[in-house]
Amino acid sequence: MRKTATLVAAASAVAVLLGTASIVVPGVAHAENDLVAMGKKVAENRKKGNCFTCHQYQGAVSPGNMGPPLVAMKARFPDKAKLRAQIADPTAANPTSVMPPFGRFEVLSDKEIDALVEWVYTL
Repeated sequence: MRKTATLVAAASAVAVLLGTASIVVPGVAHAENDLVAMGKKVAENRKKGNCFTCHQYQGAVSPGNMGPPLVAMKARFPDKAKLRAQIADPTAANPTSVMPPFGRFEVLSDKEIDALVEWVYTL
């Protein structure tokens, strides 16, 4: 009987620990949502990202078709750092790319590029 009580207590402790592991820290999810929202604003800002001029993505008004459509981005760029590098300076991987090097030309700040990456990862 004592072993059963010990096992029940241990299982309860594990359940409590697992339950607390999934608790969201206040403000963290909110901060991620803010970054995604900022990224969308950067993408659609004609003086910043202006992504819809060349790319199609859900919700874009009069999108272009020079660049690939922004769909399944997590599958296409499983390494988020490579996606960030592509946005910051696509000419590093492809010198003949027509996509502007937003980071190298300082069109976008590091924070704006990070936000853009987070937004693109939602597509």
